[in-house]
Amino acid sequence: MNSQRKRIPKIEPFKHRVEVDPKFFDKSWKKLDDAIREIYNHNASGLSFEELYRTAYNLVLNKHGGKLYDKLTENLKGHLKEMGKLVEAAQGGLFLEDLQRRWADHIKASQMIRDILMYMDRTFIPTSKKTAVFELGLELWRDIVVRSPKIQGRLLDTLLELIHRERMGEIINRGLMRNTTKMLMELGSSVYKDEFERPFLEASASFYSGESQQFIECCDCGEYLKKAERRLAEELERVTQYMDSKTADKIANVVDKEMLSNHMQRLILMENSGLVNMLIDDKHEDLTRMYDLFKRVPDGHSTIRSVMTNHVKETGKTLVTDPERLRDPVDFVQRLLNEKDKYDEIVSVSFSNDKAFQNALNSSFEYFINLNNRSPEFISLYIDDKLRKGVKGANEEDIETVLDKVMMLFRYLQEKDVFEKYYKQHLAKRLLSGKTSSDEAERSMLVKLKTECGYQFTSKLEGMFTDMKTSHDTMQSFHAALSGNIDGPTISVQILTTGSWPTQPCATCNLPPEILDICEKFRAYYLGTHNGRRLTWQTNMGNTDIKATFGSRKHELNVSTYQMCVLMLFNSDDGLTYKDIEQATAIPHVDLKRCLQSLACVKGKNVLRKEPMSKDISESDTFFFNDKFTSKLVKVKIGTVVAQKETEPEKQETRHRVEEDRKPQVEAAIVRIMKSRRVLDHNSVVTEVTKQLQSRFLPNPVVIKKRIESLIEREFLERDKTDRKLYRYLA
Repeated sequence: MNSQRKRIPKIEPFKHRVEVDPKFFDKSWKKLDDAIREIYNHNASGLSFEELYRTAYNLVLNKHGGKLYDKLTENLKGHLKEMGKLVEAAQGGLFLEDLQRRWADHIKASQMIRDILMYMDRTFIPTSKKTAVFELGLELWRDIVVRSPKIQGRLLDTLLELIHRERMGEIINRGLMRNTTKMLMELGSSVYKDEFERPFLEASASFYSGESQQFIECCDCGEYLKKAERRLAEELERVTQYMDSKTADKIANVVDKEMLSNHMQRLILMENSGLVNMLIDDKHEDLTRMYDLFKRVPDGHSTIRSVMTNHVKETGKTLVTDPERLRDPVDFVQRLLNEKDKYDEIVSVSFSNDKAFQNALNSSFEYFINLNNRSPEFISLYIDDKLRKGVKGANEEDIETVLDKVMMLFRYLQEKDVFEKYYKQHLAKRLLSGKTSSDEAERSMLVKLKTECGYQFTSKLEGMFTDMKTSHDTMQSFHAALSGNIDGPTISVQILTTGSWPTQPCATCNLPPEILDICEKFRAYYLGTHNGRRLTWQTNMGNTDIKATFGSRKHELNVSTYQMCVLMLFNSDDGLTYKDIEQATAIPHVDLKRCLQSLACVKGKNVLRKEPMSKDISESDTFFFNDKFTSKLVKVKIGTVVAQKETEPEKQETRHRVEEDRKPQVEAAIVRIMKSRRVLDHNSVVTEVTKQLQSRFLPNPVVIKKRIESLIEREFLERDKTDRKLYRYLA
């Protein structure tokens, strides 16, 4: 392979000198100058663009780019000054139309000139860092026409005047407006902002400031909000029609500030039509509008929440502290449920299920429900009423819905352990009297309580249901064991586990011999099948069906055990004194009086008569069998005269029992906390104990302190030797 050197090509200079025409530039420029004039005069159809392009090309190629650019600039300025004078001369409404026509002509001319000078645009302009031909045309139009002293102010005034007329209901040429603002945008974002947007926003703020003041003086809150909503929609629609899309948020902020933010407090608190009246009158549409509009305003929603919360608290406080309302517990709770339904619907429909509003509503209900320390009792009585009678005309699903609503109120209770006490009492009465309307509903309620508060809360309640089932099975076995050896009355016994039922120790009354015999048979059977157990008859809780003859009339009476014991005495005596009855039955004094009152003083149920006749029972009264008793019914139920609600001493007793039951729970919580933390200061112990027990009740800090003292005495804890506020756990 021979290694010959490669030949490198190179361009050699001309061998002879090239002569250039000294008038080359002037001749070429005249050709271009005439062409530009023809273009502006709308006579471009006769021009040869190829020839013009080659002329401009040669000028740039021969180093005349700078002179060409300067001449072009001078030429364009001349044409635009002429155009500016023509625009200035336009009269009235023709001003914008003429401006637009001249603008369209200028843009079309600029595009043609750019095409002719394309070579200069591509080569000379980038290297010399000058403005491109088309952009140069825009800049010159901006500086000479748009910013002309006689055009600039007139253009802005015309645009703002047209917008004002449109706001006042006139129809304007939106196409013309769109083209004009588009022109400003094409001249640069700063031109649009300086020449139109900023003054437009200032004028709008002034307009809406005045209009809002006018509206608020003559409109109620609902009407004002409708007008504000309509104005906001109009402005946003106006932007979409003939403004830059970025103006939308800015004009919306102006409307929000002038029509809403500046009048927020006055609107929300407006007398007879503000937020409170909307809430009272269930004006869902107005509330939705208020929620949506004030969402746009700083602190809008928090202000609405605050006013709503205060209103709900005040309304609820009036409801739970009104003595008239407290007379009927069922009506009391029903009103609470109605209030809850009302505001739940408002939050759902008008406030878009906003979590912050839901939480505010919950805190308001929790506040006022716990103002009345009888709320736990009343809620239990309401459930008792629904499960005892059933909801009128309702099926299982309706009862379930009612129970779900009541559970919402239950969650607000701070003293859930007080509710548990009452619920246990009411459940016991329903189960033992067989008055429960639905076993399914009872079980469902138990599941809800268990889900809400845990197994510990419902363990004894579940034990009550277990006892009822066990008692049913035991009675079947007992009757099978007797197998026909039944002579005299039959009994159905319910065996209650001590501790599961809210029973109080009571003295057993003297049962009639006929009943005592069958009771002893059952006792022998039960204790024979269950070792190590003890039976105590709760004669204050039973009921009996007995047959009675009044002259020629026979009736079946449903009475309590105490009433049965009294009535059976009249099989052998026609008349008995109060003292005789008390001695024969050994029924406690208070219970005996109520028992005799129901047998002798209740119209239509008076199977006994007393002398002297009065509404109250006295120890000097004498009682006789009333053989003149009549009733349309064969079966007659005679209830015992009792008060539905607790007496004051009974309330005190219940409260005392609750307080006593809380002590071991507080102590257990303290020990659990100290066992895990070992050393803790007093305030931290109080905080932790409250946190652990708040699902059942809110422990009093004074009680917590007393329980700590008790634990120190019993050497579960000790105080730190240097810091008396520190506690140490003793293993």
